[in-house]
Amino acid sequence: MRDLVVFLLLLVCLYVIFWRPWMGVLALAVFSYMNPHCYCWGPMFAFPTYQLLFLSMAAAFLTERAKQDMQPIPKDWRVAVFYLLWFWYLITTIDSEIPSAAWGRLILISKIYLPLIFTLIYITDKERLRYLIMTIAASFGLLAIKGGVFAITHGFGDRIYGPRGSQFYDNNQFAIAILMNIPLLVLWLRDEKNKFIKLALMAAVPLSFASSLSSWSRGALLTSVMLTFVLLWHSKRKYLVAPLLALGVFVVLPLLPQEWYDRMYTIETYQEDGSAMGRIRAWADAWEYLKTNPLTGAGFEGWRYVTERDWHNSYVEMAAEHGYVGFLLWFSLIFGTIITLTRLARLGRSRPDLKWVTNYSTMIRASMFAYATGTLFLGLAYWDIVYHLIFITLLLHRFAHQEAAVPLTAEPPPERTATAGGRPPSSQDLPEPEGKTKQRGFGIANIPGSNPTR
Repeated sequence: MRDLVVFLLLLVCLYVIFWRPWMGVLALAVFSYMNPHCYCWGPMFAFPTYQLLFLSMAAAFLTERAKQDMQPIPKDWRVAVFYLLWFWYLITTIDSEIPSAAWGRLILISKIYLPLIFTLIYITDKERLRYLIMTIAASFGLLAIKGGVFAITHGFGDRIYGPRGSQFYDNNQFAIAILMNIPLLVLWLRDEKNKFIKLALMAAVPLSFASSLSSWSRGALLTSVMLTFVLLWHSKRKYLVAPLLALGVFVVLPLLPQEWYDRMYTIETYQEDGSAMGRIRAWADAWEYLKTNPLTGAGFEGWRYVTERDWHNSYVEMAAEHGYVGFLLWFSLIFGTIITLTRLARLGRSRPDLKWVTNYSTMIRASMFAYATGTLFLGLAYWDIVYHLIFITLLLHRFAHQEAAVPLTAEPPPERTATAGGRPPSSQDLPEPEGKTKQRGFGIANIPGSNPTR
């Protein structure tokens, strides 16, 4: 049954791609982040759904409808740095310590990066950007709701994992992805008008925190603490949110099993924890290796050559695998985007009509903060969601400055005076333009199916 549902969903997405090519960006986001095919037990689990969607997008790109629905890739420093980083991956792969593993990893990452270009081409206005953010938030949000309900009903005794076979399957990585998504849910909540959807989003946020707690991830715990303070800082109702937050903590803490507390306490006694000390040794090995190979590093999967276990730190991962050049390119993308979002938030506060810019920029920045914190404990340097947020910031910067270029005030229309008898003026009291006769009854606007605005 699951396979049939996912197959029908895939058919709908394929139709939509050729009908409205920009919606293909949303379809790619659904299958990349929610991974509905990963919950199938039949042939759809191994079916190359994402590749088929990408090929359909590439085919639709050549149609006349798509050409009318796209824009040139924006000229922005982030695009240039992204391409440079991608090219640098090729250089480090050529000079890698384990070529067979490095080339396979480069091909896989290129498959992740390439579809992201469609975001820059097809998301041409603020409304489409809003739908993209909503799609990403809903894709992760549904998984978070499922995980949160499971965690609460099982007393947080079982670990929560992501879709099997996906890049978010690991419990630690899934928790960071859920935490990165919480600010997007809050952003959607602020924009949403439908009261039922607002209630669902209000439930999704605490369930997302519950899901991350039940991952039993120490890195996710530290990230959730940081994210909570950031969201509280940006909350418009701090005096209401803070007591509710305290109440939630008071209710949840007794539900957590003792084994969960024992694992979290190892953050303080990391010297006695084999996992933590293994990571520290891997970081030390990476530092020693960089002393002799500072330019290109060890290439993809270089930890197999340099040390005994995975890096478990994206900063170390980028430096050790791609040298200081790759690290600086990647670092500039992450923190340059955070700086841009800070400036956009300031721009949004300068004019009342740009309030939406502040809402978008502060919440996307909170997501980037969650990534920058969580990635201290996990190797997440190649995640597509972070590059998606970088491109979303690029588009937000463009749309915000387009609106900011329009003057805030316009010349007011001439004031109408009351007619004889004191009634307010109507369109019938206005003089007709010369050469035209006043039309009564059924005009062109009254003909069914007509559209005078076209």
